[in-house]
Amino acid sequence: MEHSYRTQGVCSMEILFDLEGDVVTDIQFIGGCDGNLKAIAKLCDGMTVGEIEDKLAGNTCGYKPTSCADQLARAVRAAYDGKL
Repeated sequence: MEHSYRTQGVCSMEILFDLEGDVVTDIQFIGGCDGNLKAIAKLCDGMTVGEIEDKLAGNTCGYKPTSCADQLARAVRAAYDGKL
C-alpha cells in the first residue's frame, strides 16, 4: 500500500513509500538533498520497519532535532501502526 508522509523540521517536504506487511519499498523524498536522499532510499529499499528504525531513528541534521532519515523512520512506523 502506498503512503505519503508530510515531514516536519527538515528540508524535504514529503516522503512517499510502499508498505507491504512490515517491508518498505519504493521510497521517494520530495525536496531536500537529492543525492543523499536517493542513496538513503536505495539503501533502505526492502528493509523492515524495525530495521529502518534501528538504523535511522534519532539521526539529526546540523542543529535540527531531526533529519530526513529520522523522518523516514517516523513515517514508516506511523504507516505500520495505521496512523497515516
